[in-house]
Amino acid sequence: MTNVYDATLAPPPPLAEPVYRFDRTFEQNAASGPAFAGPYPDVPATPSKDFLGHRVASRLGIAASLLVNERWVALYSRLGFDLLTYKTVRSRPRIAHPVPNWVYVDETSLVSDPGTPVRTIDSVPLHALTATAAGSIGIPSSPPEFWRADIAKCRAHLRPGQVLIVSVVGTAEAVSTEAALVDDFATLAGEVRAAGAQVVELNLSCPNVAQQEGEVYRDVAMVGRIARAARAAIGSTPLLVKIGPILEHAVMAGLLRELAGIVDGVVMINAPSRLFVDPSGAPTFGASRLRAGLMGGVVFDVAMDCVRRAVTIVREDGLALRILAVGGVCSPVRVRALFDAGAYAVMAASAAAWDPYLAIRTKLQDPAV
Repeated sequence: MTNVYDATLAPPPPLAEPVYRFDRTFEQNAASGPAFAGPYPDVPATPSKDFLGHRVASRLGIAASLLVNERWVALYSRLGFDLLTYKTVRSRPRIAHPVPNWVYVDETSLVSDPGTPVRTIDSVPLHALTATAAGSIGIPSSPPEFWRADIAKCRAHLRPGQVLIVSVVGTAEAVSTEAALVDDFATLAGEVRAAGAQVVELNLSCPNVAQQEGEVYRDVAMVGRIARAARAAIGSTPLLVKIGPILEHAVMAGLLRELAGIVDGVVMINAPSRLFVDPSGAPTFGASRLRAGLMGGVVFDVAMDCVRRAVTIVREDGLALRILAVGGVCSPVRVRALFDAGAYAVMAASAAAWDPYLAIRTKLQDPAV
């Protein structure tokens, strides 16, 4: 019997265990689907809004993170997340980093200097939903023949007022020139659009992969080349670019000015890259994976700072560009704070593994999202 929650009640609390299993590989999580058995509350009705030309129930969604196949998309669609980003795909298959992939940190070791190692802990904190974690998954990808068919299946799970975004990344070590990398991005953009993506996202930032593909967003000229090639490949289909944190005003302004008129929006931020050590001082993820990404918790403050500065640049320069916010989105209060800062849309990531009811909770408190 389906476990249906009484819609007259508040949604259930965040889960005691996450839907993504920390003790399993990325591929095992993809194959088994979310560790979720309900209940399934009714999703509150909210006023219709525009999202890049699509009518949506909200501008609240899931960033490129948990939605690795149709089973994951089906769950978060059913639970009221309306902007659903299919996790980044490549033009060739790629296995994720081995476990551990998701470890929590000692927040007393966090400092602003990105060169200072952050200590991880050997347990999951009591308040994991709001805690800061380290993520080291890489950018894995199923084979193109799988994701082409799977994207089409995901479209079938969408409910009225929902949009499927698909994230893509070029594979740096598989190509010999920058021109080939640009072409890889553009070809992928066209292929995911043909498979059913309603919006295409170019992932130009990952904190724990090869530098050429993980730090593309720092090279403004290269970003422009990739964006223009992708735009040519997908025509008028909405196009987004995902970037990491940018602290320098001039660099942020230069990037946004380069992208304005080419892409429709910029998604910020991907997980900030840091060095991580375990309680003994050894590299948490091993000697070959010294750096990983900060997730959740304090990332909200970094994301908020980037969003505020980007929105200011967009407004002052009159740029035709929208800013989408990601980072530490673990509560309706944080969702509202990012919208109030000028974000066009707000996307959850790691927090949604602990609180798949976040969209329902937010819609009940704040129907305007």
